Amino acid sequence: MTSSYTSKHGTVLKRPEELYMLFCDMRNFGNMVPEQYKECVTADYDNISISYQGVTISVRVDERVPYSIIRFGSAQSPVEFVAALHFDPATEPGRTDFYIRLDANLNFMMKAMIGGKIQQGLDKIVDSLVMVSEGRMPEMPKDFKF
Repeated sequence: MTSSYTSKHGTVLKRPEELYMLFCDMRNFGNMVPEQYKECVTADYDNISISYQGVTISVRVDERVPYSIIRFGSAQSPVEFVAALHFDPATEPGRTDFYIRLDANLNFMMKAMIGGKIQQGLDKIVDSLVMVSEGRMPEMPKDFKF
């Protein structure tokens, strides 16, 4: 069963073109990984794969609509999903209204167990991106482990 999630909207202090260019190359995601985990990540322009503790998750770019949407799909994952990053011009010049839409094939039990966590995670990504664009460091959960 497909479950749909939409993050909150956040105003990022970058133009849509600037933000889009950051996310359109999957190698940029690989560059954000902490040094001690770099060997777990492989990336090229269209794909990224993370292998950690016997689990591999691979994501590919399915579609790029310049400066407005990037769609990702699961290539290898315990859960099949499609995600879209939206880069809309904000009402204030030089800013982006950013949000994420995610569709995941979750059975009833998985949805009950992780559905709320998915929503929280998407909202946290948006909040963190807004904070970084404002020159602030995002707050990491105290129990965060990678």
